[in-house]
Amino acid sequence: MSDASAASSDFSFGVIAYPFRTSADESSLRAAIKASDADNLAFVVVSGIKSNAEPCSDNIYTKHRALLDSAQNGLVLSLTANDWSDCKKSSGRSAAVERLNRIRELFFADEFSFGASKIPLLRQSASPRFRSYGENARWEINNIMFATINLPANNNNYLAAAGRNSEFEDRMIANREWLQRLIVYASLKKLHGVVLFCDGNPMSVSADQNTKRDGFLEIRRQLIASAAKFSGKILIVHNQSNTTQPATINWHRNVGEFGATSGWIKVTVTPSNTALFSISDNPIEVKTARQ
Repeated sequence: MSDASAASSDFSFGVIAYPFRTSADESSLRAAIKASDADNLAFVVVSGIKSNAEPCSDNIYTKHRALLDSAQNGLVLSLTANDWSDCKKSSGRSAAVERLNRIRELFFADEFSFGASKIPLLRQSASPRFRSYGENARWEINNIMFATINLPANNNNYLAAAGRNSEFEDRMIANREWLQRLIVYASLKKLHGVVLFCDGNPMSVSADQNTKRDGFLEIRRQLIASAAKFSGKILIVHNQSNTTQPATINWHRNVGEFGATSGWIKVTVTPSNTALFSISDNPIEVKTARQ
């Protein structure tokens, strides 16, 4: 196949959304992996390692990592707030930074995806200045760039108490550099699109602005400004969906976003179509219990 035909070929990828709703939901992830393995997918992204009901323990992390490794498709992990930023010590104090660092050691130490079909990933941690941020990774297929970015849904882990926001501030610097690098690279290569996977929806304005700073404000402004200079489309796949109906992409100019529903969904990329992205109905319904 020539480079030109490869760049114009249709392909599909899967998103397994919030597979861990409760501590008993391991079966949901198993079912979603099995179903997505049966489809012809370029890769699969899984949102989250654990439920909020489970402890933030090494045992849970390693147990669920084994499930990710069992996939036949190349499988990429996108972190959620449940995985690290909501974690507490026995004293009730935050364990977010320590748990995030441990997750980085266990899940993002090498340059490949999980699963049997290993996808080579370029991590932000390859940059000496941002060597801690291995969870931010990118890969490219047929003129489309895909990337994960660590934006937890709990207002981006912004803490209102003075003097306690070093994690938020440091990660904000890393995320803004990461996003800038992605869009500059995509523009230089004249890619058709960029797909971002994250937990929170950075395009959603916080409804609690009177009492809490909007933790996504800077990223949202950067996305809007970057999109205005990018000739392709930017699609944001996040986890903030309150419906069990099939997801719908909401577009504002060339920036689209959708919240992945429970179970798993299939997204098809069609370079010859101006819409570029389309979402299939859930190929399999995986029942999950909402908290």
